[in-house]
Amino acid sequence: MLDRAWIAAHIPHQGSMCLLDTVSEWSENSIACRTSSHTDPANPLRAEGRLGAANGIEYAAQAMAIHGALLASSDDQPRQGYLTSVRSVTLHTARLDDLPGELLVRAERLSGDANNILYQFSVSHADRCLLEGRAAVVLDASTLSKEQP
Repeated sequence: MLDRAWIAAHIPHQGSMCLLDTVSEWSENSIACRTSSHTDPANPLRAEGRLGAANGIEYAAQAMAIHGALLASSDDQPRQGYLTSVRSVTLHTARLDDLPGELLVRAERLSGDANNILYQFSVSHADRCLLEGRAAVVLDASTLSKEQP
């Protein structure tokens, strides 16, 4: 199990913006992380004293970033990814901050190449799915702006 210190050393999110506490399992195609940061009154994603369920997308994006860091060769500098779209997102609850204990954040790589990846993700609590969807990640955003001849 990889802890918060390992996570913070491998993704760009630092301090309280590093939302995930542990990596509980991972493989070439998937990752599962756990966290209780949703219960923290100082969570930086809170607005008007609450943490809406849509913020679970950021939790999933960080799991994807961790997955990328785990797959990178130890000699490689992890590449910074950019969430370019989320699709088919379904929220099964209104908020996350009123749930005690840990959240389970899962991401599964559905397809991709060296620069573009499609993930399916979910955030759950006590075996109840809170939100789910798909996300596209681009690892080199400079390729998006290059004009084609």
